[in-house]
Amino acid sequence: MESEPIKGASVAESTARHLKDLILEGALSPGDLLLPERDLAVQLNVSRPTLRQGIKILEDEGLLVSTPAGRSVASLGREITDPLIALIASHAEVVDDYLEFRATTERMAARLAAARANEVDRERLTACMERIDRAHESGVQRDEADADVDLHIAVYEASHNLVVLHTMRALSGMLRQGVIENRELLFSRPETRDQLRAQHRAIYESVMAGKVEEAGDAAEAHIHYTHRALDEIKASEARLQVSLRRLNGGRVSARQRPER
Repeated sequence: MESEPIKGASVAESTARHLKDLILEGALSPGDLLLPERDLAVQLNVSRPTLRQGIKILEDEGLLVSTPAGRSVASLGREITDPLIALIASHAEVVDDYLEFRATTERMAARLAAARANEVDRERLTACMERIDRAHESGVQRDEADADVDLHIAVYEASHNLVVLHTMRALSGMLRQGVIENRELLFSRPETRDQLRAQHRAIYESVMAGKVEEAGDAAEAHIHYTHRALDEIKASEARLQVSLRRLNGGRVSARQRPER
């Protein structure tokens, strides 16, 4: 027996297209749960059978997934977890390439944000900057590092460039985990924390004021400073390890150090 043609297929496709647009523009983020079926149907002004058809289209395309909590946006570009990333992180010269890429991209994103940010974007930027200030004053390094990443994401969103947004959102997963940049280590140094907050404020104020060139300069300078600070931290740690090896003979020597 042949199956009957799907009724309201065009409405289902329109529903699917609307949800796709929300995913593409970043209104729906990877991992976001959709409203319950009944509420979502009301919100989109479609019948529940039509909604199910639209959702099936997105599930077949891998954009939505079913979870115990309900249907959610798939982890699309949420994090770059390929083993290649671990390989990148283990090679200093490639890490340099990554930071060079970030410097260029952050500059472009900040310039675009200064030119395109609207009131909604500015409110989000302000909320992120306030979180940085609160975390800085309280001395909670993890909170400050997280707020730092969120401010950068807010700038990407305010750039209204979808390629920048989704590419940098994917990289933000690595930032939070410290795969390439050990941000908690950066924030453990008081002088570095002070510099980073000042740089974030310079980016924020330039974007808020619509100063395109200043925003770009501030964003690029921030990444270059981060690069230098990370290099200094690595060099300091390397010197410490040499000193410790000298202290105990590299753990392979039978000699004893004279007591002082």
